[in-house]
Amino acid sequence: MKKTAYRRSRILEELDAHGQVNVNELSAALGVSEVTIRNDLDKLEQNNLLIRAHGGAFKTTNIAFPVTEKKKINLEVKRRIGKKALTLIHEDDSIILDSGTTTFEISNNLGDFKNLTVISNALDIVNNLAQYEHLNVFMPGGYLKEFSMSLVGPMAERNLRQLYCKKLFIGVDGIKINKGIFTHHMEEAYLNQIMIDIAEMVIVVADSSKFEKSGLAFICGFEKINMLITDDGITEQQKEMLKKSNVEVLIA
Repeated sequence: MKKTAYRRSRILEELDAHGQVNVNELSAALGVSEVTIRNDLDKLEQNNLLIRAHGGAFKTTNIAFPVTEKKKINLEVKRRIGKKALTLIHEDDSIILDSGTTTFEISNNLGDFKNLTVISNALDIVNNLAQYEHLNVFMPGGYLKEFSMSLVGPMAERNLRQLYCKKLFIGVDGIKINKGIFTHHMEEAYLNQIMIDIAEMVIVVADSSKFEKSGLAFICGFEKINMLITDDGITEQQKEMLKKSNVEVLIA
């Protein structure tokens, strides 16, 4: 019983330190089977001490909120980022708006274009774009993840591979300077990787609170990112590290 209590205490310590834990890493660090770790995580979740996720768990303060709730977080900053992103979009462009609350704010600013092609896998974004007359809007299809209001899966992946665009605007759940960008969801990470492959220019849109956070799903390293639009909460050290990775930083 003491060993169990010690293990679970260590798990909570790791959560406090990093915001998330991984089953494989915990198994190796604590010298027990992955089954034992999963049982520990299940028990801790029952006591509302963490949130289980594929391959591990998140701190209760670092959970992936439903998109309706995420839209309320740092809303004014996201609106500024959305307006700043508009300066990079031109007539006759083809763009992808990834699902997300910051990319949703970009969609609020596209009403004045006369010829713009927009590809998106997000139902809320496509619904928002329907109010504008002169946009060519494409959806790749797929099955609906209600949590994020996005379409994912094999159909979305296959159809996206047939397309090409000039600019991808991608939202993320976490940015780690020495690694890259992350999301909480595996299916979305894979779809994001395809979007990156078919885009001429990759632009990450994320407020500064996303720095030093991550998710269980890795999207890509900075070598595939051209630009980041964020707010003035970013540190000089973070700017310098991004500059070394050849990522241009725009402050909204």
